[in-house]
Amino acid sequence: MKSRFAVLFSLLMVFALALSACTPATVAPTQTLAAPANLNLILATTTSTQDSGLLDVLIPMFEEQTGYKVQTVAVGSGQAMEMGQQGNADVLLVHSPAAEKEFMTDGWGSERALIMHNDFIIAGPADDPAKIKGLPATDAFKAIAIAKATFVARADKSGTSTKELGIWKKAELDPATTKPAWYIETGQGMGPSLTIASEKTGYTLTDRATFLANKANLELEILVEGDNSLLNIYHVITVNPYKWPKVNREGAMAFLKFMTESSTQEAVGKFGVDKYGQQLFIPDADKTDADLGL
Repeated sequence: MKSRFAVLFSLLMVFALALSACTPATVAPTQTLAAPANLNLILATTTSTQDSGLLDVLIPMFEEQTGYKVQTVAVGSGQAMEMGQQGNADVLLVHSPAAEKEFMTDGWGSERALIMHNDFIIAGPADDPAKIKGLPATDAFKAIAIAKATFVARADKSGTSTKELGIWKKAELDPATTKPAWYIETGQGMGPSLTIASEKTGYTLTDRATFLANKANLELEILVEGDNSLLNIYHVITVNPYKWPKVNREGAMAFLKFMTESSTQEAVGKFGVDKYGQQLFIPDADKTDADLGL
């Protein structure tokens, strides 16, 4: 009996100790997570996100939610990716899919996420001297060349410039090399290039969002739109910290996460609707590249 009592007593003690270990009094107090070491984030992006006004909405949202301070450098997509290759940016928001894939293949980027799309249009004077209205994009470019009508090109390695050169190639023309008098290269962003096209009574390829944001100050009309070849797709890319250890990896990932969140995607979809009566950007974070034909 005595040995049984000892065994029972031992079991009760073990049970009591186990129970006491689970009481709230033994739980460590909640730890407050430390703020990120580097709150400064460099975003290299295409001029269309800046000129359209979209970043004026999204960047304050991101900064308020995360505490990061964003330095936005709005250049062409090509220049933005060059900044990434040089370690001069932490995260990119660009719209040049073919160049982006090469950027990733070469190891300059870590993550790449689909964010949104809109489309390119061909804008020109209302009297349309080259008679391109309603034509497919390639035929429109051929007509402009035949008419020797003024065409304004960005020539700045941007996603828009890459798209434009691709259309000329499909048209079996190369004014960027032959440089006829009617082909004007600005070397500037979309906003200034639209202004020059308007002043020169010329044609230009532009993203819809920047055109609508600047339309009130332009003597230009949308003449070609809706062509499947004119889709304009944006991705966020984080710069590879193994290439550039000093990049703000945490901040870049925070920005990518922010851009793909449902609340941000909702803001993207609503942007411009109240002012222009249409979406300037279509949110795509729930889609894949294949869904958009990439």
